[in-house]
Amino acid sequence: MKDNGVTLIELIVVVSVIGILVVALGFSFQGWMGKYRVESQTKEIYTDLMNARASAMQRNRMYFVSLTTTQYTIYEDTNPAPDGDGILQTGSDRRGLQKNLNPKDPITWSDITDVQIEFTKKGLSNDNKTICSNKDVDTDYDCIEISASRINLGKLTTKIPSPYNGVCNATNCVSR
Repeated sequence: MKDNGVTLIELIVVVSVIGILVVALGFSFQGWMGKYRVESQTKEIYTDLMNARASAMQRNRMYFVSLTTTQYTIYEDTNPAPDGDGILQTGSDRRGLQKNLNPKDPITWSDITDVQIEFTKKGLSNDNKTICSNKDVDTDYDCIEISASRINLGKLTTKIPSPYNGVCNATNCVSR
């Protein structure tokens, strides 16, 4: 006699296998999303820094990027008119862009006491800085190196434990 159905045992085995696959893929997806958020945020900061640098050259004015662990703000040096004085005055210089960072993916700066980047009228930076994510995920890009004439995306060779301990620097950020 020929059976046209499935047994209860077969059904339980198939449902169990599907359940295991769903759980495994769910954990993989969560890890992928963490990597995506860190890399996306790093690339967004990189793009905004490059735009500030290009705007400084295009408008022939100093631009300032003020950084904190929760947000960054880009200012155009407009006070006193017409070309500014080369000093960031948050109350009177024109604020061009302000973005909040994802609190789930904290950022660490290479020099915590000086969290300001200046771009001269020629698009040169005031000094060397490294911006790193201290989220422990393996991404392609999780740091930004800023030198006088270049801004590069990179990958950390050493992950940064929380709290900040000086690991975020140009030596540990390998440009790609």
